Amino acid sequence: MPNASSWSASSPLLLLWEDSSGTRIFLSLLYAVLAISGTLSNVMVIYLVFSFKKLQTTSNAFIVNGCAADLSVCALWMPQEAVLGLLPPNSSSLRSAEYRLLRGGLLGLGLTVSLVSHLLVAFNRYVLITKLPSVYQALYQRRHTGCMIGLSWALALLPVPLLPGLWTLGSAQSDGSSRYTALLLALAVLGQTALLLHCYLGIVRRVRGSAKRVSVLNFHLLHQLPFPAAPPPPRRAQRRLSSVSVLLLCCVFLLGTQPLVWVSLLGFFLRPAPPALQAASWLLLCSLSALNPLLYTWRSEEFRRAARSVLPRGEGPAA
Repeated sequence: MPNASSWSASSPLLLLWEDSSGTRIFLSLLYAVLAISGTLSNVMVIYLVFSFKKLQTTSNAFIVNGCAADLSVCALWMPQEAVLGLLPPNSSSLRSAEYRLLRGGLLGLGLTVSLVSHLLVAFNRYVLITKLPSVYQALYQRRHTGCMIGLSWALALLPVPLLPGLWTLGSAQSDGSSRYTALLLALAVLGQTALLLHCYLGIVRRVRGSAKRVSVLNFHLLHQLPFPAAPPPPRRAQRRLSSVSVLLLCCVFLLGTQPLVWVSLLGFFLRPAPPALQAASWLLLCSLSALNPLLYTWRSEEFRRAARSVLPRGEGPAA
């Protein structure tokens, strides 16, 4: 009976060693669905940003960067996992060291750039909302934005040789390297998550405080007007809706990343988690690549308007 580290190395889908063919087929279909939906959504966001000038903003440049990284997971890595899950466990394709290195590199590159892009988007919005406009304009010039995007790919290329250690077959030395690689990955994701939450919670505090100060100012001005004023806009509802959107984004991101973090920490400091839990944590992390485009565009009226102008609606010319 193989241990947990040899389990993660031997299975291309991060399945159990003794999984039935039915389970492997189910997960292959799940990867196929994520691959198709994630590829279409990421390509759609990239196309809309490049096609509509109103969408060509600095924040959307970082979103497009994340979509390009997610395509390496959804369009290149997931289809291979879906196909390999249908092959017999003793297939020669599953035991090729070069092929495992390629798959591990694609997954590591895509996930790393995607996570860095999440942080770049959050920091961009944090500076835009909480700092002076002059600070934002000086920091996010076109050249600086390009350097940030290039740096995200350069940083992602550094740990790529380490990430395939999670798939290496199992001697004692490779088991130890896999544990340390998993620990490094967990600490990196945990640090990135802390910075992202700091940015978004700072945005929520600033928006709430600014809206409250504006509401108080309007209240005093209304009593000084010599004529009846129109009812104020529902700032409380708008503020609550914006806060819910930010918190929903954070919750989805935490649900996708934190299980893998704590499973990795548990396996390093105490004992390896059950293989099914490891598989579920990896699947949640990879599914973020298909959900990321929706997280950043579903609340944007500009994205919705651009999508409606591109997608067929089945209406006549009069409409």
